[in-house]
Amino acid sequence: MAFTIKKSWSDALVFGLSVFLIFCLIFESYIELPSLVGWLGNWHPLILHFPIVLLVLAVYVNLVKKKISRHLLTLATLTALITAVTGFFLSLGANNKGDILFWHQWLGSGLALITALWYWLDGQKLGQHILVKILQVLIVVATVFAGHYGGMITHGEDFLALPSGNSLDKIPKDPIIYDHIITRIVDEKCASCHNPNKQKGEYIMTSLKDLIKGGKTGKAIDLEHPDKSELLRRLHLPKEDEEHMPPSEKKQLTSIEIELIEEWIRLDASDTLKLHHLKSDEPLVALVNTFIRPDATITWRKLPEVDNTILENLSSDYLTVKRLANGTDALSLNMYAPPQYSEHMITGLTPIAQNIIELDLSGLPIAEKEMAFIGTCINLEKLEIDRTQVNDSTVTQLKALNKLKILKIFDTAISDTSIAVFKDLQSLEKIFIKDTRITNQGVLELQNTRPSLNITYTIDEELVSYFIKDSVSEVISEKK
Repeated sequence: MAFTIKKSWSDALVFGLSVFLIFCLIFESYIELPSLVGWLGNWHPLILHFPIVLLVLAVYVNLVKKKISRHLLTLATLTALITAVTGFFLSLGANNKGDILFWHQWLGSGLALITALWYWLDGQKLGQHILVKILQVLIVVATVFAGHYGGMITHGEDFLALPSGNSLDKIPKDPIIYDHIITRIVDEKCASCHNPNKQKGEYIMTSLKDLIKGGKTGKAIDLEHPDKSELLRRLHLPKEDEEHMPPSEKKQLTSIEIELIEEWIRLDASDTLKLHHLKSDEPLVALVNTFIRPDATITWRKLPEVDNTILENLSSDYLTVKRLANGTDALSLNMYAPPQYSEHMITGLTPIAQNIIELDLSGLPIAEKEMAFIGTCINLEKLEIDRTQVNDSTVTQLKALNKLKILKIFDTAISDTSIAVFKDLQSLEKIFIKDTRITNQGVLELQNTRPSLNITYTIDEELVSYFIKDSVSEVISEKK
């Protein structure tokens, strides 16, 4: 008799929960939950793991043993229904349900109801009926897809996307601050809780309009008083504060990321502002350059190993060789003019050519062979060949230096012919070409092609105002 009572209670509970769930789904738009009932929805993320495990186990046991334990099926069915109901309660807190939340809710609810149907058929001694087998397949499929959509709500839409290497590679040299920098930070650190499918605090951060608009506490970004923006206030709160963004258990923003958002807001939170629109002394410029530049020590790990004895043998009174950081094989070389110069002093450095990151040959009578050697230093980031015999013919050797960031080539015989080489150096950030044969027109051509390139050059003010306007003229005028 005791077993019969338990059985009737479980049947009644399964039936009641099934009817209640169907009622909720049909009359969702009319339902307003009391605060305590709404609070029960917060348990959904905690209990949803139980039906996933139990349902998969139940299907497996039924396939292997042919007959499943009634107790196991009862537990799986009840946890599935309770999970679906609490999930429904939780979803009512979202003002606008996105597609992902919509599909997660209906797949989860469908999964629970299909399980209830299996429970009823098993109670009618139809556990091995072909219909049950079909239901079991549907249960497995619904579990996978409902779980996937739930994962996208919690962790973001691309949480199962395959890794694509260094995402910073996708940032262009002249980025749009909002599109390429701010959205990248928000997507990684904020959007998992503030998106159309999961509007924590009724705040969506996946569009500029919503980012400024804020949530239930009001406007998030105050363009008239940037320093008083609610978004910035929450970012600066102590990590332990419950209002701190992001929550303490989530991945936190770095100091540079917070400063980037601050400076962007200070500049009116524009969605069209590009890096080349900013003056070179604008704080945001340095922050952006720091953000998009990968950690140098990580890049240097791929360099060939160099033994200390080799460096000691190469060093002399006229050549300083040192490591840029302890434990790395990245080298900085500085050569001084000896009483008797020989090209072999430079070309003899071939064994460490790929390790040279910084090279200073200022004031040396370098010619074609030395420039050919420089062209083999494929990891070179900073090159100083000012006050040398470099000309348009030998400067072509620099085309192979696709990592070069800083080039000092002032007080040399180069002319406008070399502009084509500088245009092709895509990593170049700064160039010093003062006191060369490069004309004003050549500088303007280079600046127009590479707006973000920092050029140091003496140029006639009258010609600047005649040839270019707006931001380009500001940049070049600053170089006077």
